[in-house]
Amino acid sequence: MSLKLRLYRQCQNMLKERLVVVRKTISDIQTALESETKSSAGDKHETGRAMLQIEREKAGQQLAEIQKQFDILNKINPKAEQSTIALGSVVYTSKSNYFLGISAGEIRAGEDTFYAVSMATPIAQLLLSKSEGGTVRFRDEELTITKIL
Repeated sequence: MSLKLRLYRQCQNMLKERLVVVRKTISDIQTALESETKSSAGDKHETGRAMLQIEREKAGQQLAEIQKQFDILNKINPKAEQSTIALGSVVYTSKSNYFLGISAGEIRAGEDTFYAVSMATPIAQLLLSKSEGGTVRFRDEELTITKIL
């Protein structure tokens, strides 16, 4: 399996794990809302329901964000090779290595560490459209692009 495909799948798996957690949270909130209806009355009841509704809205927003992240990943062809940096690129620099797709933090692949970053991050914006041998200045350091997959 190619390195790009391994990084891509790790990002997918991270999103799937987050999806399971958010769906469980929504289910738990729904159960709590139903039991709140049966057991309480008065101001306490209304406050409890309002808090649960807010939690459900937050979870719904998280669910929507995860879906957006999946949509971004689905635009990546992990088999494509690129000579300039774009969405889906694996980028080696003189300082750090990056996978441009979604923000998923640090990912290990064999001996190497990569930072999965979204295209909206400052480093991704600097790297975009550059090619091997190019340089960018990030956090007062000059990074040389040594390899693009």
